[in-house]
Amino acid sequence: MTEPILPRIRPAIAALAPYRQGKQAGPDAFKLSSNENPFDPLPSVVAALQHTTPINRYPDASAGRLRERLAVRYGVDSDQVHVAAGSVSILHQLILATSSVGDEVVYAWRSFEAYPSLPLVAGATGVQVPLTAESRHDLDAMADAVTERTSAIILCTPNNPTGPIITSAEFASFVGRVPADVLIVLDEAYAEFVTAPDAVDGLKERAFEAHPNVVVLRTFSKAYGLAGLRIGYAIGNSKVLDAARATGIPLSVTSAAENAAIASLDAEAELLDRVAVIVERRTLLRDGLRAQGWDVPDAQGNFVWLPAAERTDEVAAAFTAADVVVRPFSGDGIRISVGEEASIARVLEVAAATR
Repeated sequence: MTEPILPRIRPAIAALAPYRQGKQAGPDAFKLSSNENPFDPLPSVVAALQHTTPINRYPDASAGRLRERLAVRYGVDSDQVHVAAGSVSILHQLILATSSVGDEVVYAWRSFEAYPSLPLVAGATGVQVPLTAESRHDLDAMADAVTERTSAIILCTPNNPTGPIITSAEFASFVGRVPADVLIVLDEAYAEFVTAPDAVDGLKERAFEAHPNVVVLRTFSKAYGLAGLRIGYAIGNSKVLDAARATGIPLSVTSAAENAAIASLDAEAELLDRVAVIVERRTLLRDGLRAQGWDVPDAQGNFVWLPAAERTDEVAAAFTAADVVVRPFSGDGIRISVGEEASIARVLEVAAATR
């Protein structure tokens, strides 16, 4: 049978594997593969979803009510706030706005698995800078990697999947070495879980004011537990965010997501109590794994990193057999999300058996 003639696809895109999310879990398994919040939505958030705009109407394309709320919260103008379908959508928009053929996008590796596809889709070249031996960003090496072709830099703190943060002092020194016309994206998707006192906080420190080339990303997916609604935001210079808005798909933030995000801000104290519980579980998990002899890096997100190296696939298979779904990165290690309280003992049991 003759093969049909298909449209011409860019070779780089044809060779690009689609984003692979964490494996789904059966009803009796612990799903610890996607860094999701293990708690059910708050009643007030559920109530907000039940009073959402009718689905036969388009949502507010700018998510104006949420932008105004975040603007007041952070003491900025509403045009310094951009809302989209998850913070990764905004990152995609920013790379499209700044980078094309001949440009380079610098990021640490290993880091968030979506990063390599972003410059490639834009037609730019990704420049991966290896992490340090402590699984941290090597900011000196990243600054050294900046050339006249560099259009954007992505910093993930805490770093997903390894866990460590970038400190305020490190970030300040790094920004001072980067040309002012190069975009720096500070991806702080897990900021609410951070307990390290010296960690950079792009919003509290208002890095975007002193350095207009800095954009700070946050999300409602992790600490706020709205992963299934897809909503995140950026704070930065209005002209930079206008460029991101220009590349975005219109009407991508639903009214349901906007309402749930606003309700989550209203219930923030209760949600942060849940975050504190997750941090306690993270500490138990990290300390338990270290006691077994695993070289677990500092964990500042809602996950821990098990550096299993060449044994990664073998160890991951043992977790799967025990109905614990984790996220393996073959040849490097395993990311284990902090989940239900009962999952901690199961994780430690499997880890001990494979040590």
